[in-house]
Amino acid sequence: MKLRNVLLAALLVLVVAGTAVAAEPIRIGVYLPLTGRVAFGGQLELEGIQMAHKEVSEVLGRKVELFVVDNKTDKVEAANAVKRLIEHEKAVAVIGTYGSSLAMAGGEVAEAAKIPMMGTSCTNPLVTLGKEYVFRACFIDPFQGAAAATYAVNTLGMKKAAILIDVANDYCVGLANFFKQSYKKLGGEVVAELMYNSGDQDFTAQLTEIISKNPDLLFIPADFAEGAIIMKQARELGAEFQIMGGDAMDNPEIVNIGGEAVEGFIHTTFPYDPSMAEMSDIAKTFTENWKKAHPDKDPNVNAALGYDSYMLVVNAIERAGSAEPQAIRDALAATKAFPGVTGSKTINETHDAESPVGIVQIKEGKKQFIGMVEPVL
Repeated sequence: MKLRNVLLAALLVLVVAGTAVAAEPIRIGVYLPLTGRVAFGGQLELEGIQMAHKEVSEVLGRKVELFVVDNKTDKVEAANAVKRLIEHEKAVAVIGTYGSSLAMAGGEVAEAAKIPMMGTSCTNPLVTLGKEYVFRACFIDPFQGAAAATYAVNTLGMKKAAILIDVANDYCVGLANFFKQSYKKLGGEVVAELMYNSGDQDFTAQLTEIISKNPDLLFIPADFAEGAIIMKQARELGAEFQIMGGDAMDNPEIVNIGGEAVEGFIHTTFPYDPSMAEMSDIAKTFTENWKKAHPDKDPNVNAALGYDSYMLVVNAIERAGSAEPQAIRDALAATKAFPGVTGSKTINETHDAESPVGIVQIKEGKKQFIGMVEPVL
């Protein structure tokens, strides 16, 4: 009788232990710039991730727990953030980050640890280059740069361009180079190429020289805050040329900072904006839910990419039938036609999401999504 009781007790312990293991939460890490120069982008992406997590908080019958670390807009902090998420928080996958330089630093750590990482809006091709475990939910800058050049030449008919580049920012340098290559290939002439450093506030000297070259177009692959300042100073100096930028300019605050100086500004972006005349059902639902949760703040593409990044990871876990990092990695690599807010996504052989490029223009003080562009490559 005693032996029987002992055996029953042991069996009960095993059952309880097995249930506990089965119910153990799936731990997903998030690293984003929540403080520092580009905190605006990181905060929007975090809000998108949190919205997605609220909608899908379980997978494979297990709760999903998010662990968020601020990478402070710093490369060393980004690497340390991913290290902490993997070693201390035991994350089986990592999401992040806004900022290609930060993603490169974090990606090296994730790759070495063989933990899958889903980049949110990091568009520099070096983020995923040669990586087995690093992916992204967005297009890459060679594609975006070609799209901007194609639109400038073929749609706007502008054949003389100047470029103003933040030489301390990998994203800016990369996108500027890809724009320049495509622009020249399409028959355009780059009449001026001038530099500045992150954090600069006075662009008078560079803009004066650019104005003297009389370009049709000024291309500024800057973030929205610096870009708005550049545009204000350009207009104050009497510049009348068209100004164009990249996806880092996609932020609702650009009009508040730049005022009338940003009127007419054009930038490339991912295929989502609340002003789109036509959008998918998932984009409509995202927009409606965002407005309910944030009635005083418009959604933007960074929030949408954060949302899509989380959903891509959870979808991969579901398709894999496992929360083991290798299984998640393999499922991410096999992603085909995933329905995201920012369009249907297929992960290609270089782990980048194949996605169209959108065009936004500031009209009457508001962002207007004016269409898609197919780049000439």
